[in-house]
Amino acid sequence: MDTSQPLRSTSSTVRLYDTTLRDGTQREGLSFSCKDKIRIAKRLDEFGFTFVEGGWPGSNPKDQEFFERTKYLELSNAKLTAFGSTRRANKSPAEDPQITSLLGAETSVCTVFGKSSLLHVCEVLRTTREENLDMIEDTVRFLRSQGRRVLYDAEHFFDGYKEDAAYAVETLWAAIRGGAEVLVLCDTNGGSLPWEIEPVVRSLVDQLDDHPLGIHAHDDTGCGVANSLAAIRGGARHVQGTINGYGERCGNANLCAIVPNLELKLNLECVGSEKLKELFDIAHMVSELANMLPNEHMAYVGHSAFAHKGGVHVAAIRRAPSSYQHVDPEKVGNRCRVVVSELSGRGNVLSKAEELGLLVDERVGLEILEEVKANESKGMAYEAAEASFALLTARKSNGYQVPFELLDYQVTVGKRTAESASSDASVPYVEATVRVAVGDAVLHTASSGNGPVSALDKALRKALTTTYPAIEAIQLTDYKVRILDGKDGTNATTRVLIDHRKHGRSFSTVGACANIIAASLAALVDGIEYGLMLDSEAQERKGPQWIGRKDHPAETTATRMRRTIS
Repeated sequence: MDTSQPLRSTSSTVRLYDTTLRDGTQREGLSFSCKDKIRIAKRLDEFGFTFVEGGWPGSNPKDQEFFERTKYLELSNAKLTAFGSTRRANKSPAEDPQITSLLGAETSVCTVFGKSSLLHVCEVLRTTREENLDMIEDTVRFLRSQGRRVLYDAEHFFDGYKEDAAYAVETLWAAIRGGAEVLVLCDTNGGSLPWEIEPVVRSLVDQLDDHPLGIHAHDDTGCGVANSLAAIRGGARHVQGTINGYGERCGNANLCAIVPNLELKLNLECVGSEKLKELFDIAHMVSELANMLPNEHMAYVGHSAFAHKGGVHVAAIRRAPSSYQHVDPEKVGNRCRVVVSELSGRGNVLSKAEELGLLVDERVGLEILEEVKANESKGMAYEAAEASFALLTARKSNGYQVPFELLDYQVTVGKRTAESASSDASVPYVEATVRVAVGDAVLHTASSGNGPVSALDKALRKALTTTYPAIEAIQLTDYKVRILDGKDGTNATTRVLIDHRKHGRSFSTVGACANIIAASLAALVDGIEYGLMLDSEAQERKGPQWIGRKDHPAETTATRMRRTIS
């Protein structure tokens, strides 16, 4: 596709413009290193973006460094763009330092913004209507004379259109006279609604003789994506936004929702069906580089976007996936998940077991379901601890043998007076002892730690590592405690959720008890047992494990922990 030729309102193609590296970084708490920005630019290019806005050259050293380091960066699809404003009032473009910085970025495309709202012209810039029009036209024409393609962002356009529609349109004509390739209509304050956006865009297509239009929406009413789609319906064929909707205040229009909506709902071409499958990975890559937790309930790319918890829903999707899924999740690189909880039905158990490579007989499935509901009534929560559910299910197999059994334990917490005569401070200590059975052997060990959970964890590992060296690779990465029914005070049930990691794979286990130590130990034991189960994946797989079917042989000892766990 020739990206040098503007698209008209009747085209079936929409060009994508990403501003994550500039507008997205205006979100509170978000900052990319220059190296991160380059990585993201390369990935967006591979995905198929037409334009990737690198930043505002001259505004800060990091953006300056970005453009210096990308001058010779070879991209396959995207054009890097440098962002800036129109010239200052009563100053020529050649005399304006920020225009000079735009040229110094040496990008083939420049994006400049100008004022469409008389409020901003008169009260913010403190200039005249006529001078503002000249500022727009002069800046665009000057950049064009220097060999740059120019995209014009009409800032506060929809607010300006409500104030004085004729003047707002005249600012667009000024950009056209200067040679702007695309006129991007900006809902900068994010206060417009879809039924306001579409008719304005449709009207402008006629007023401006079908000059190419774009949309840049913010999400202050929660309508950033909807407003962008409304503009596309009205005839815009250029859409701006950010990955994951990052941006100032409430954020920018979220490209991770816009792109699949354009491709799958409006049947317009952006990146194509094969590239669309990479969207989930891109969303999570950018959140990782931003050092921000991903919004797992985000449309299309959230981990929970196609997760099903209600028993009725799961029963339906087992028969017809489209009954509770508006698109096939694989089209955006996501997957369907089933959550097991007290709200589950038998279908939840059967489906979740299948996800874990365990084929469960319906009779046993009902037993597991009843056990899940009984345990959750006591404080367990399996939807956040799929490893504990996998173990609960696997233990129903006649051939399954637990790798070890905790016989008893003791934890001592106290403090001793420091031995130093020069100090009267007391030193706290924690010691744990465990007795564990591994086959016919009984192991009795002790260890100390910086807390009861730490001491128990070390004692268990000390007892088991000789028999199961793989335990050393199981890492405890997070420990969460929640008090249920706080009105019960110290008698309240405590839920403990422990996150583990092994060879790059994360999994969670849960325990619940009025005794926080017992709850923690239950989650620790599950974590070690499940980690050993994962270790068996390195062995040859013999297909899924049947549980509860007499016509399928039970596992042998050698294969008892061989599972396909996802």
